[in-house]
Amino acid sequence: MRIRILLVISLCIATANLYAQKGSFIVRKSLVKFQSDAPLEVISAESTQLQGQLDPGKRSFSFVIPSTSFKGFNSPLQQVHFYENYIEAQKYPESRFNGKIIEQIDFTADGEYTIRAKGMLFIHGVEQERILKVKLKMKNGVLTATSDFSVMLQEHNINIPRVVYQKIAEEIFVKVNLEMVRK
Repeated sequence: MRIRILLVISLCIATANLYAQKGSFIVRKSLVKFQSDAPLEVISAESTQLQGQLDPGKRSFSFVIPSTSFKGFNSPLQQVHFYENYIEAQKYPESRFNGKIIEQIDFTADGEYTIRAKGMLFIHGVEQERILKVKLKMKNGVLTATSDFSVMLQEHNINIPRVVYQKIAEEIFVKVNLEMVRK
């Protein structure tokens, strides 16, 4: 009899955990920063408009950021050049990262994890498969994620004119901070 009761309780807990894992997380707050550290100029900008969701049951995610959401350039002209000449925002209005989390983690319990997010990074009309290291922290139902990575402009067909070659780095450093809640 005791074994049956323990079995029923275990089954209920397992089912509750499975159900709790299924509710998707959506972005509540975001901050995406990038920096180009070239010999003659440092260019940086940031956006708070990244949106997306994470499905813990499938360990899948999808994030998108508008190309024209980056602000804080050194000058208005620099921002115009970024939108028109480099990211070509009219032609490519957004960048995306879609994929899966490689590691199995428990999204129902508080904890900190270092995971790998494998997916397709879509920038400037070009998709590149990437595996990004991400630090996750689950606390009181809020999931925070941070990741630092770099983007090679050449891999996304972003060309640097010879005249400004010393002002724009070939490798752009990106820092992402997200706060997510269940929807």
